[in-house]
Amino acid sequence: MNGLRGLLRAHRILASVAGVVVLSLVVVGAALFQPWRLFTSSSLDEALPAAPVSASSGSSNDPAAVASPTPATPAPPELVPTTPVILSSGTFLSQEHETTGAARLLKLPDGSHLLRLENLASSDGPDVKVWLSSLEAGGDWFKYRSGRYVDLGAIKATHGNQNYAIPTGTDITGLTSVVLWCDRFSVAFGSAPLT
Repeated sequence: MNGLRGLLRAHRILASVAGVVVLSLVVVGAALFQPWRLFTSSSLDEALPAAPVSASSGSSNDPAAVASPTPATPAPPELVPTTPVILSSGTFLSQEHETTGAARLLKLPDGSHLLRLENLASSDGPDVKVWLSSLEAGGDWFKYRSGRYVDLGAIKATHGNQNYAIPTGTDITGLTSVVLWCDRFSVAFGSAPLT
C-alpha cells in the first residue's frame, strides 16, 4: 500500500512539473509569436504634408513695410515646386503575407524626402518595420538582410495611407524597393519595386 501511495505521489509531482513546463512554453510562445495578431488589423489615413505658405506673399499690416520704397521691377518668383514630386513608385507584391497597395518615394517642396504607402492592406505581426532596400522586390525574402537598407521605423497600421519621413542626409540612390519586414522572424510580408 505504501508503495502505491509513493508511486501516486511521484506521478503527481511529475505531472505538476510537466504542467508548469508546458504552461511556461505556452506563455513564452504566445509572447514571441503573438498569434492573436493573425486576427487583428489597424487603419490609418494620413494626408500628404501641406506645402508651407510663403511669408512674402499677400499684404502686410506692418506700417514700416508700407513706407519702405518698392523696387521699380519686382524680382521674378523662384521656381520652387509647391507639391511633392514623385521620384519613383511601385505596387506591392505579396511575400510571406498577402500585401497590396502602392509605395511612392516623394521629394517634398522643402527638399526633404518621404515614403508614402497608399491603399496599403497587409497582415499584422510582431515587430513589422518599413524598410527602403537596395535589393530587388519579390522573390526570396531571406536576401533582404544582406543588402543595404534604411529602417524607417515600425509600420503605423496594416491598412490605409501612411507617410514615413526619410532621415535627412540619407543617400537614397540605389534604394530600389520598399519592404514590410518582420524583424523578429526575419521575413518579408511584402515588397514593392521603386521604379
